[in-house]
Amino acid sequence: MSKAIGMVEYKTVSAGVTAADAMVKTSEVSIIEAQTVCPGKYIVIISGDLSAVNAAVDTAKTLHGNHLINSFVLGNPHESIFPAIYGATAIEDVSALGIMETYDATSIIVAADEAAKTAIVDLIELRVARGMCGKSYLMLTGEVAAVEAAIERAKNVVAENGMFLDSSVIAHPDKQIRDAIL
Repeated sequence: MSKAIGMVEYKTVSAGVTAADAMVKTSEVSIIEAQTVCPGKYIVIISGDLSAVNAAVDTAKTLHGNHLINSFVLGNPHESIFPAIYGATAIEDVSALGIMETYDATSIIVAADEAAKTAIVDLIELRVARGMCGKSYLMLTGEVAAVEAAIERAKNVVAENGMFLDSSVIAHPDKQIRDAIL
C-alpha cells in the first residue's frame, strides 16, 4: 500500500466539518489540516494509505457534493509538499523564483506536486487560501530552466480545470526579494 494525501474544499463550514468527520470515520486516515479559509470556505487535508484516502475523499464528495468546490487524491506525493504547506522549508540559495496562483485551494497542491516531480526544484511555500480570498499560491526555486519547466507543467495541469490565475519566473531575484520570502 502506498502513502497518499487527499483534500476536499467546501463552500460552507458546516459541510466541511461534517465531511471531515465522515472521512475519519470511513477510513483509517489522519487529518493534516481541517480549517476555515478565506472567504468562509472549509478545507480538509488527509493522509494515509492510498485506498483509505480514496475511500475517505469519495465519502466526503458523496456526502455534500452540492457544496463541494474541488477535491483530489495524490498517491505518492512529492516529499517537499508537507514542509511547503507549513512554511517550514529551509532554502539556502535562490537562483530563480517561480510563483503561481490559482483560484482555489485544491489546485495549488496538485500543481506543486506536478512541479516538484517535473524538475529539480525546491518548494518554498504553499499558501492554501489563507488571507487570499480563496485563492492560493506556490513559490519554488531552482535553476532558471528547471523553475521554468516546473511552473509551465504546473500551469498546464491547473489550466485543465480552469483554476489557473497567473504565474511568473524571476531569474536571479534581488537580495531584498530573497530576504523577504525566505
